[in-house]
Amino acid sequence: MNTGGRLIAGSHNRNEFVLINADESARIRSVEELSGQTCQICRDEIELTDDGESFVACNECAFPVCRPCYEYERREGNQSCPQCKTRYKRLKGSPRVEGDEEDDGIDDLDFEFDYRSGLGSEQVSDTFSRRNSEFDLASAQHGSQIPLLTYGDEDVEISSDRHALIVSPSPGHVHRFHQPPFADPAAHPRPMVPQKDLAVYGYGSVAWKDRMEEWKRKQNDKFQVVKHDGDSSFDDGDDADIPMMDEGRQPLSRKVPIKSSKINPYRMLIILRLVILGLFFHYRILHPVNDAYALWLISVICEIWFAVSWVLDQFPKWYPIERETYLDRLSLRYEKEGKPSELAGVDVFVSTVDPLKEPPLITANTVLSILAVDYPADRVACYVSDDGAAMLTFEALSETAEFARKWVPFCKKYNIEPRAPEWYFCHKMDYLKNKVQPAFVRERRAMKRDYEEFKVKINALVATAQKVPEEGWTMQDGTPWPGNNVRDHPGMIQVFLGNNGVRDVEGHELPRLVYVSREKRPGFDHHKKAGAMNSLIRVSGVLSNAPYLLNVDCDHYINNSKALREAMCFMMDP
Repeated sequence: MNTGGRLIAGSHNRNEFVLINADESARIRSVEELSGQTCQICRDEIELTDDGESFVACNECAFPVCRPCYEYERREGNQSCPQCKTRYKRLKGSPRVEGDEEDDGIDDLDFEFDYRSGLGSEQVSDTFSRRNSEFDLASAQHGSQIPLLTYGDEDVEISSDRHALIVSPSPGHVHRFHQPPFADPAAHPRPMVPQKDLAVYGYGSVAWKDRMEEWKRKQNDKFQVVKHDGDSSFDDGDDADIPMMDEGRQPLSRKVPIKSSKINPYRMLIILRLVILGLFFHYRILHPVNDAYALWLISVICEIWFAVSWVLDQFPKWYPIERETYLDRLSLRYEKEGKPSELAGVDVFVSTVDPLKEPPLITANTVLSILAVDYPADRVACYVSDDGAAMLTFEALSETAEFARKWVPFCKKYNIEPRAPEWYFCHKMDYLKNKVQPAFVRERRAMKRDYEEFKVKINALVATAQKVPEEGWTMQDGTPWPGNNVRDHPGMIQVFLGNNGVRDVEGHELPRLVYVSREKRPGFDHHKKAGAMNSLIRVSGVLSNAPYLLNVDCDHYINNSKALREAMCFMMDP
């Protein structure tokens, strides 16, 4: 039997071999080409019986089903025909199942394993002995056994007679194939699709299915475990981490139901307004103004337009949705101990134009609130777009980067809210609430003093920028500032934090801070803020290329340090 170096699989249940093609040249023919009838369950060919006729599982409707599916349906299924629902009768050669005693049929236990009636017992015994001696001799010569489908990892739970065999195409292994002495002369090698499960064809070991089902059952049991406070049932044993595993697999957000006592009064108010609106239009349409019909018609059209807009605005208010997030589950899922964070990166865009109209101190507070967010430092980048190419903005951002080395670790150490220093220090609130560390008061006073010094530096820069020199601004190295001509200057990019090893005062990494001023030339339309956003996208695509972008104005600071994490609870929850 020539195998062409392909995988050979056999079965003790069926009288045939299986050739699994390993290359595209040996194309597997469809079952329609091999036989005139196919199984309607597994799409396999229906084999022939010993009499040379096609196998028929149901004598009532002759629904085409192959013998493996027939036996599986009797053993594991409902033991009836899928088409006419008639109970399957036990056929010759099939093992008994529960309920067969009630069926009328031939008890062929004595002939169940007689594959060829014309072969005597002595001849079968002699042939088996000769074949076994040849196989033992070949195995001894090559000093190796035929590898199993498990590729050397034999499972002790699987008996040796349930293994399918792989015959290697290498010259060092056995290439001789012997037809079983009891084989049907009509038996032929049957190709099968390599991607298809061997169990569908009735070959190989089926013990892996039991193990897989057992594993799935255990996983489902773990998934049903809910972590409760004070539950000590999982403190000891091998499954002590089950509550944590389950907590990380739960949804990251959920809808919070709104009480009917709160929403129903507003719904009644909406209905009342709709009734009043309907009466109003009923009066307006039935009482036209004939003296100024055109003005009346225009006014009615405008009123209808505003009424439709109001109705559309009431849909989300009729059934409002409130959600809450689970930040602890987000950390369990994407921030495993000892491994890099798997949270998605976020690029935050801050746009500004004129520093005299948009004070640099406000922009600095916005940038500081972004740099101090509760998010992995390597996953956050702040890009400041200076569309006015002002040296004042550049110098103010440089001072902001220096102050951030002190402010960011202070916020994260003591969980400061909000993390824009101007709003934190000016708000009248109990800043000692939930603070238990004795050093907090001392460090807060020192930080407030540092911020006041920072404000003085920014105010000094603003005062200096009030009067522009005749020759233009000059940088510290003596070269002229490239943005002296606001309408004609090259592009400028400066990375202040995140790439040159600059860390905070405690030695921790800081988020990336980048200054961007796009190129402008006379005669070209720069599309104002839209063009500035396009430039920031190009720059961020090269430096950080985060999958999520957040665009804020220079005066929109982040008042919730966990805002990015809460957003990821929706974005990263599959």
